[in-house]
Amino acid sequence: MELYLTLGIIVLGIFLFVKDYFTIDTTSLLIMAMFIVTGILSPEDGFAGFIHPATVTLGCMFVVSAAIFKTGIIDGLSTRIIRLARIHYIMALMVFCVVTAVLSAFINDTAVVAIMIPMALVVCKETGISPSKLLIPISFSACFGGACTLIGTGTNILISGYAQKSGLDGFGMFEFAHAAMVLGGIGLIYLFLIAPFLLPKRKGTSDTELVREAEKYVAEIKLNAGSDDATKELKSSALVRDFKAEILSINRNSERIENFTPDFKFRENDTLKLLISPNNLLSLKHANGYAVSGDDVIRDLEPSEPTSEQSTSDSLADFSKRMYEILIPIGSELAGKSIKELNFRRAHRASVLAIRHRNETKFQHLNEVKLKEGDLLLVYSSEKDLTRLTAQNQAIVVSHYEKKRIDYKKAIPALLIAAGVVGAAALNITSILMAGIIGCLLLVTTSILKPQEAYQAIDWKVIFMMAGVLSMGMALENTGGSALISVAIFNAMGDLDPRITLSLVFLVTFLSTNILSSRASAALMAPIVISLASAMQVSERPFLIAVMFACAFTFMTPVCNPTNTMVYAPGNYTYTDFLKVGTPLNIIIWIAASFIIPLFFPF
Repeated sequence: MELYLTLGIIVLGIFLFVKDYFTIDTTSLLIMAMFIVTGILSPEDGFAGFIHPATVTLGCMFVVSAAIFKTGIIDGLSTRIIRLARIHYIMALMVFCVVTAVLSAFINDTAVVAIMIPMALVVCKETGISPSKLLIPISFSACFGGACTLIGTGTNILISGYAQKSGLDGFGMFEFAHAAMVLGGIGLIYLFLIAPFLLPKRKGTSDTELVREAEKYVAEIKLNAGSDDATKELKSSALVRDFKAEILSINRNSERIENFTPDFKFRENDTLKLLISPNNLLSLKHANGYAVSGDDVIRDLEPSEPTSEQSTSDSLADFSKRMYEILIPIGSELAGKSIKELNFRRAHRASVLAIRHRNETKFQHLNEVKLKEGDLLLVYSSEKDLTRLTAQNQAIVVSHYEKKRIDYKKAIPALLIAAGVVGAAALNITSILMAGIIGCLLLVTTSILKPQEAYQAIDWKVIFMMAGVLSMGMALENTGGSALISVAIFNAMGDLDPRITLSLVFLVTFLSTNILSSRASAALMAPIVISLASAMQVSERPFLIAVMFACAFTFMTPVCNPTNTMVYAPGNYTYTDFLKVGTPLNIIIWIAASFIIPLFFPF
C-alpha cells in the first residue's frame, strides 16, 4: 500500500511541476509534507534533506560565488571581453561562450549569466549584433561549464551525495571533467558552426524596443481650474480610480515632484506625467478638468535641480530619474509577488512602466501582474534608488552596464579562499562539504562578506527545493519503489548491451528534465539507476554520470534550466527558438554521451 501511495504522490508532484501552479520550491515542500503526513517518511527522514551534504554544500557554493562577484573580479575581465567581442560576431560568440563555460565550472552558473547578459547587450548595441544571436549560446555554454566539476551544478553535488548515502564512493572534484569537456567541446562546435544559422535575428530590448512601446502609454496632462481631482488625494482621484493611470511625476510651480505617497493632494494647474493606456487616454481627452499636452513621447526626463525643501546633503541622483530595463534574476524575492503586493513604488521609489514575460509585453494593469524569474521590467527610477535595489540582488540592470571597481584587498583573499576550497576537495585533503564550510567561515571572519551578505547570497528557494526533492528519492528507496522500477526495466532490457541501456537512461533523464526541474529528475533517477546497475551486475558509476550529464545538458525549452529562463526576455525569444536550437544539440549530445561515458567510466 505504501508503495502505491508513494508512486501516487510522485505522480501528483510531477503534475504540479508541469502545471506550475506553485513555485518549484513550494511544490517540492508540498511533496515532502505529503510523505510525512501519510507516514511514508518519518519527520526525521522527511526533513533530512535540509541537512543532507548536497544541500549544505550547495549553500556554501552560493556564498563562495557571491564573494567572487562582490569583489569585482569578474568585472575586471569585462573590458577585455567587450573589446574582443566588438571585432566580429563570430569572435563575440566564441569569447562569450568560452568565458561563460570556464567561469561556470567553478562559480554558480546563474550568477555568471547574470553578469554576461548586460555585457553582451553592450556589445550588441555598439556593433548591431542582434541579442538573440548571442544570449542562447551564453546560456548553453553555462551548462557545458557547469557539467565539468563537482561544484559546477547543484545536480552534480546531489548525485554525488546520493551515491555516498547509498554506500558508494562519492565523485571527485574533477573526476568526470574529461568526459564533460569532450561533450562540452562538441556542444561549442555546434554553437560556433551550426547554431548561428538557427538562431533568430530579432531586435532585442537593447534596441529600446521596450522603451518605444512604453512611449505609447506615457502622457502629460494638466489639471484645469475646477477639476474634480484638483483637491483630491492621489489614491482617490479619478485619474487613478477610473482611468487606471500611474502617476510618474508632478510639476508644480516649476518644481518637479517625483517622490510622493498615495495621500499626496493634487492642486489646480499641476502638470502630471502619467502612464495610461491609449483607450483610457482617449477617454481622458474628452473628460472635463484635464488638458492633455503630450501623448506620443516621453519628455522631461532630464536631471532637475533639488528644490529648497529637499536636503542639500543628497546627491543630484536622488532627484533625476530615467528609464532602466531590469531583469528579475533566479532567486529574487520579487518573484512570485505582484507590483501591488510589493508596494513597489513606495518600497523602491520607482515606477514600473512595462513588464515583459517571455515574449509577452504588458503595459496595462501592471499592479496585478505577478512577477516571475526571468521577467524584464522597464522602470522609471533614479540611479541611486536603482542601485539600492540591485545591491540586494533582487534585480539586474541590463540596459546600462557599469563595471564594478575591483577591491583588491578583498579580491585576492577571496580568490585564494575559493582556490583553497576547490584544491582541498580535488586533492582529497577533505570533503567538498568541509572545504565549503571552512571557506564560508573564512570569508565571513575576514570580513570579505558580512554575515548578512552571506545569508542573502544563498538562493533559499533552491535550498528548500533541494530538500524537498530529496524526499522523493528517499521515499522511493524506502518503499522499494526504486528496486521495483529497476527490476521492470531490467526485465524489459536486461538482454540489451549496457551501452544501449545507458543511452536510454540518458534519454529518459534529459526528456524528464525538460518537463521537471533538473534536481527533481536527478532525485528520482539516482536511486533507480543504482538499483538497475545492481540488477545488471555492472558498475553504477557510468549510469550515475549519465543522469548527471543528462540533467546538465538540457536545452530544449526556456524553463528546462535557470539560465535559459534568464535570457528569454532580454533576447526577445519565443518558445520555438529554444526548440529549434536546443533539440538538435540535445540529440547530438545524447548520441555522443552514449559512446563517450563508457570510454571514461567502463561498466
